Order: sequence, then structure tokens, then C-alpha cells
Amino acid sequence: MTKPPCPRSGRRAPVVNEVKGGPRRSLLAGTLLMVLAVAGCSGPPESTQPPQPPPSTGTADTAGEDVYITAYTWHDNTPPGSPIISNPVLHRTAGGTGTYDDPVTVAVGHSLETGEDVLDYPAGTRLYVPDVRRYFIVEDTCGNGDEPEDGPCHTGAEEFGDASVWLDLWIGGEEESEDFAHECAREVTGVRTVVFDPADDYVVAEGDGVIHDGECDAGYGDDLIKW
Repeated sequence: MTKPPCPRSGRRAPVVNEVKGGPRRSLLAGTLLMVLAVAGCSGPPESTQPPQPPPSTGTADTAGEDVYITAYTWHDNTPPGSPIISNPVLHRTAGGTGTYDDPVTVAVGHSLETGEDVLDYPAGTRLYVPDVRRYFIVEDTCGNGDEPEDGPCHTGAEEFGDASVWLDLWIGGEEESEDFAHECAREVTGVRTVVFDPADDYVVAEGDGVIHDGECDAGYGDDLIKW
């Protein structure tokens, strides 16, 4: 049995749950031969997107990236049974329904190397996770202690598959048992597709948040579907 999530205090050190082996995408290299009637030249092939997209201030969504996803709940926050977050933007405490206008809180890695608390992605950055069909917004940090840059989320994603980014999703669970919430966190965990700075027309599942109405609303897969 995998370990339950670890305690958190605004700067959370998330549990390393069992990677459930989310779908992987692969690039198929091919050669295109073009015969031109008029003499010309062909340029070098376009470079592939880097595994970790830089934060963007634009409105256009970027291509989906492979990201290592974990989850935290009401039960493993610190203090237990609280929704405290470190960088509130739209919500004073962790929450959200998952729509574009009301995205769910997500925690990201951060660093204190410069003497200031620098988040891996700026507070307010939106993203979309098709496996749970919900939008998220950066409002929290994960990684404890005086050197969070050496801990989970800021580092370590590459240990769990083809990913260089680690995000920790708030999934709630305050109305469910601790065992149920932890099992849902395990279900969410894995390498998943994530769209950073997404458009506002991706499909959103019904219900308020990932855990709602007695169910763990996850497992939709990595296909990006728009309305």
C-alpha cells in the first residue's frame, strides 16, 4: 500500500504516491522528401517543445505537456482539517469548482535561494488537466523547510516518468473520510497531460471540484476536448 499524503503548512511536501502510469505521448520521427519543380531549399526541422514550458502572459494555450501530478486534501493540510494556502488569488482558502472562471487551487514548487520566496509559476497562472477535466490556478506552494528548492515539486519530477514539472492539485475531501480522500489522491497521481495558460473552452466535468457528491471525479484520460 502506498503512503498517505504528508502534512502540509502552506508550503507542502506532497506524498510520493504510486505512479499509476498515465498515458504517454511519443514523438514519431519521420522523413519528408519533397520534389520541387523549381530549385529551392529546405530548412532544418523545427525543434520540439521543451518538457517544461515557461510561464506565459499570453492568452493562447500552449501544447499539452507531460507533468507529474500529485494531490493533497483537506485531511493532510496543516493544520489538519484546514484549507489554508500560501498565495491566494481568487480564493482566500483552497477551493474552486474547476471552471475557467472558478479554477481549483494548485500548489507549485518554490525556492528561497535568493532570500525571497519565488514560485516556479507565478501565482494566478491558470492550467487545465484533462484527466480530471478541470481548470486550476496557482495559489499555493509545496515543499517545506528553509530550502524548499531541494524538495518535492521544485525538483524530483523526472524520477516518476517522462516529466520535468511537478504539480500538486487540491482535491478537497472535507466531507469524505480520510481514507476516501487519500484513495482519490492516489487515483489522481501520475504523469498526466497539462495545458498551461489554456483557452477557456475545454470541457469541464460537472460537480464542484475533483471530490464531490461522494465520488472521486478523475480518470478521463489525456485527450484535450473542447466544447
